[in-house]
Amino acid sequence: MSLEKADLCVIGGGPAGYAAAMRGLDFNKKVILVEQNRIGGAGVHDGALSSKAWWEISRTYLTLKEKGEIFQFDRPKVDFKRIKKEISTAVFSWQDMLEHHVRVLREKHKTRFSFLLGTAKIIDRNKVSVLGQDGRETTLHVQNIVLATGSRPRRLSHIPIDEKIIVTSDGIHHFDDFPHSMVVLGAGVIGCEFATIFSNFGRTKVHMIDKGNRILPFEDEDVVAVIEKNMERKGILIHRNSRLSSMYIQDGEVSYELEYSSGRKELFHVEKALVSVGRVPNYENLGLEKLGVQMDARGVVDNLTQTSVPNVYAVGDLTADIALVNVGQLEGRYAVERIFDQAPRDLVYENVSTIMFLHPEVAGVGINEITAQKKKIPYRVASLNYECIPRAVAMRNTQGFVKILVTDDEDMKVLGMRVVGEGASSAVQGTALLIYMDKGVEELAELIHPHPSIIEGIQECARMLLGKSTLRPSLLPGAMSCRAYRSGKYSDI
Repeated sequence: MSLEKADLCVIGGGPAGYAAAMRGLDFNKKVILVEQNRIGGAGVHDGALSSKAWWEISRTYLTLKEKGEIFQFDRPKVDFKRIKKEISTAVFSWQDMLEHHVRVLREKHKTRFSFLLGTAKIIDRNKVSVLGQDGRETTLHVQNIVLATGSRPRRLSHIPIDEKIIVTSDGIHHFDDFPHSMVVLGAGVIGCEFATIFSNFGRTKVHMIDKGNRILPFEDEDVVAVIEKNMERKGILIHRNSRLSSMYIQDGEVSYELEYSSGRKELFHVEKALVSVGRVPNYENLGLEKLGVQMDARGVVDNLTQTSVPNVYAVGDLTADIALVNVGQLEGRYAVERIFDQAPRDLVYENVSTIMFLHPEVAGVGINEITAQKKKIPYRVASLNYECIPRAVAMRNTQGFVKILVTDDEDMKVLGMRVVGEGASSAVQGTALLIYMDKGVEELAELIHPHPSIIEGIQECARMLLGKSTLRPSLLPGAMSCRAYRSGKYSDI
């Protein structure tokens, strides 16, 4: 048994843990990073990077297929095995970079940085045991601990998930070819993204099970309407208002029975099933109960990353906060800044930017209309269709819109924004900064944006709210709108 001492022990080498470890080095502290399996975590291997590589390839294929008439070529061919190889190349290139980074750090900062590959267990608030993959045990004496062990797909006890026929998002890479048909259980972001990916290729009949009357129940109706329209245009069958009665494997395929809100029941047969019903935190076998760390059904309970044990912090998917890679990295960095009294300000979530890789992509920051209405916040909202944005017209892709919410007062401070359409992901960051700075919409209206660009649509929304838009909403009522939401109803402004 070997012994190491450190100022900071980070358990988990995913995005949140890696960010925390690097921040510890910034403060010239002795840091030990422990990872159980592979550096990079689910954010690289079975999560954000791999699924978005799938999405990018599927989007390219769909574009080529749709533009075939312009360029006068036949429908492009698609090879599942080559696609899987391309995905693997993307994943392993990033993993190789991270591993190289760790190796160089270990060589360059031998006295300040250690990386251990093994299973960690907390013995007490200052002692961590690590069982290496070689069977050797290392005891760590540490001043502070950051937990960043991430999450895994939620499993349902009554569904026989084998990660081959009935899979979670971790099992997609086990497919040998495009299934002829597939059902997706769960109409949240991950389920909708994979439904989009497989339908983009046009080789799989996709079904979706949705217990409500529409997918993405946390998003505004105008956002969902665009996504659902494209899904159904590509042949996706959305089982609305349905409840899964049973799902089982029969003769190497999937049978599932639904009961609809009307009471009607129906049996379906598909080749594969994807169960996408959320994720659960990885906090088992860490020794947290014995240590006295407070937990609930959603994960480790924290107060701005600090747990109920003062020198133990939790970040990323392990907590009940927003489960996103960028949020996990933010929390990891903040936790270490707080540990060493270097945090310049409190951690805030109001300006978190998000992307949903759908068709078309959806990007957002701040609150949407659903949230504002639930919180009874009066607001003003301006919306502009892509057909009013020159860049979208030039791209010959005018499906989508920009929408901005501001406070219903003279300051008109930015509350949130949604962009649906091509280039959405590159359009939200300026607005995120304004929310962070607690600024009004006039800042957006007066910026000089590049032309032509999608973000000019954001500027025109801001000008609408200020009553000085170039295009007049009253003259283009189907493409532009500017309204206020007060006392439970809309009114034009």
